Amino acid sequence: MSTHVTYQYNPVPFTSVTIDYSFWSPRITTNRLVTIPYDFQKCEETGRITNFAKAAGWMEGDHEGIFFNDSDVFKIIEGAAYSLNLYPDPELDRYLDDLIAQIAAAQEPDGYLYTARTIAERNGTPERLQADREGLTRWANTRISHELYNVGHLYEAAVAHYHSTGKRTLLDVAIKNADLIDSVFGPGKRTDVPGHQEIEMGLVKLYQVTNDPRYLNLAKFFLDERGHAHGRDLYVAHGDPGYMQDHLPVVDQQEAVGHAVRAGYMYSGMADVATLTDTAAYIQAIDTIWQNVVGRKLYITGGLGARHQGEAFGDDYELPNLTAYAETCAAIANAMWNQRMFLLHGDSRYIDVLERTIYNGFLSGIALSGNLFLYVNPLAFDGKFDFNRHSLERQPWFDCSCCPSNVVRFLPSLPGYAYAHDGTNIYVNLYIGSSATIDLPTGPVRIEQTTNYPWDGEIALTVEPSSPQRFALYLRIPGWARNEPVPSDLYHYLDSGSPPPQLTINGAPAAIDLERGYARIERTWQPGDKVHLSLPMPVRRVSSHSNLKDNAGRVAIERGPVVYCAEEIDNAGDMDSYHLPDHAELRPTFEPELLGGCVTLSAELGNERLTLIPYHLWAHRGLGQMAVWLKRA
Repeated sequence: MSTHVTYQYNPVPFTSVTIDYSFWSPRITTNRLVTIPYDFQKCEETGRITNFAKAAGWMEGDHEGIFFNDSDVFKIIEGAAYSLNLYPDPELDRYLDDLIAQIAAAQEPDGYLYTARTIAERNGTPERLQADREGLTRWANTRISHELYNVGHLYEAAVAHYHSTGKRTLLDVAIKNADLIDSVFGPGKRTDVPGHQEIEMGLVKLYQVTNDPRYLNLAKFFLDERGHAHGRDLYVAHGDPGYMQDHLPVVDQQEAVGHAVRAGYMYSGMADVATLTDTAAYIQAIDTIWQNVVGRKLYITGGLGARHQGEAFGDDYELPNLTAYAETCAAIANAMWNQRMFLLHGDSRYIDVLERTIYNGFLSGIALSGNLFLYVNPLAFDGKFDFNRHSLERQPWFDCSCCPSNVVRFLPSLPGYAYAHDGTNIYVNLYIGSSATIDLPTGPVRIEQTTNYPWDGEIALTVEPSSPQRFALYLRIPGWARNEPVPSDLYHYLDSGSPPPQLTINGAPAAIDLERGYARIERTWQPGDKVHLSLPMPVRRVSSHSNLKDNAGRVAIERGPVVYCAEEIDNAGDMDSYHLPDHAELRPTFEPELLGGCVTLSAELGNERLTLIPYHLWAHRGLGQMAVWLKRA
């Protein structure tokens, strides 16, 4: 079996990157030591794991929880497999072996795997299936059932486990299931599509590890069938024809609509399939949709999804702060999609959006402790707004726990977003203290990166080719360092500009040759060559496009890639009572004892003091008012 190099620009696998870094290392370590075992424990307590034992006939009882709970188990296995690859753990390895044995036993002889149906049929109560309101047979309601969504996560977990351990136990389960689905769906067969996209990415990963073109063809079929009423009704939910992105063929879609996570997964799947099948129409579609998102539907935090109803995108410029949904899973989907957009085009603007998302809209979803979570990530809280089941107090778990289980798999994969290559040249995309080995045709190159980013912008790199080699090293100059908060006119800085970045090579100043947002350094590299990039980090005030009505007369505050907020615990009175004058100096201070160590900002406003903390750290010290967008004096 082999793994294909598929994109024009290829990520350096996370297994070839070692992070040794004060910002991300503790998060990844906490994920390994706390979140993974904690999430497995919650899956045991809530019946998610015993559902497999029941489906296997190992124990009696009804299915517990929501019909798509199988997917949570698969996502945590994927994250555990990534963690095993980085940190061998015999106890975790044995736990996964036992869990996979249960999953294999729950699989029906023909490959079908969906515990809700298997348990109901074994108990003689198929009418109890929550998802099957329109029929009592398999695949009768893929609009709702998540039968295909669940196994998409199975495929991703199986490939991760196989690469991590070399064991085929879960991979064989995935292949058997995919073979069944391929026999049911496709041209001349069943023409239905998943109600929740995900299987498309999983099928591509199966194709990459097996070389079986059926899986790639099936992924493309599921995408191509969307928006076509071939023997079925188009999907509608919450009164929204675009809720499941089934309103138009994917190649005709031009704006982001509907459920934000579904959309992000679909756009990611389209990018994967496009690069393997040379489907230019897919790329044209997601290019257009991306422009719509970054120009009209992106929160300053990188969050996606304006509406609680349907966890969905809103209209153009509909970005409320208090009622923002901005689901943690949507931030993860946004990061995954923008990584793929970079791999297609090699432009830094996609990494700019990815970086904004991971440092703000994603990271706010997981507490420093590793066992408390936010499902929604609004940009304001007045202490009163009722978020129903998604309380703004960090929660230990949710009935629908897609976000906690998604965090588990995303964090250990993060090192794989830092570096890339195009077969000849090397791209440094994220500034993370790390070492990476990149294989070029002329030989391996080791990169050592030292930085305290995002708290300061000093980045030191040591380039260690195995022998002198000529190639270009591309260092991303972030949009925020080029006076562009996002690659559109949705947001802009109010001040005249930040000091320009500075570059030295072996101590000598060097001009920055900017190409697609990267400082391009082409030379014959010698072992031990040193590059230093200095990105000034002044405090910046951000204003919005005039169509963003919620932000009229308000500013957001950034420093580097970090978005800040005011929290009630640090400030007296109502957050809306503060008016931040343009001339007020906001002073950065690193506080090592506060919230794991962070840079705070403070300003003296007459008799009051305004203190801001990084947005991703809010809601750690009790629930109180919070605001990202502050009134501008």
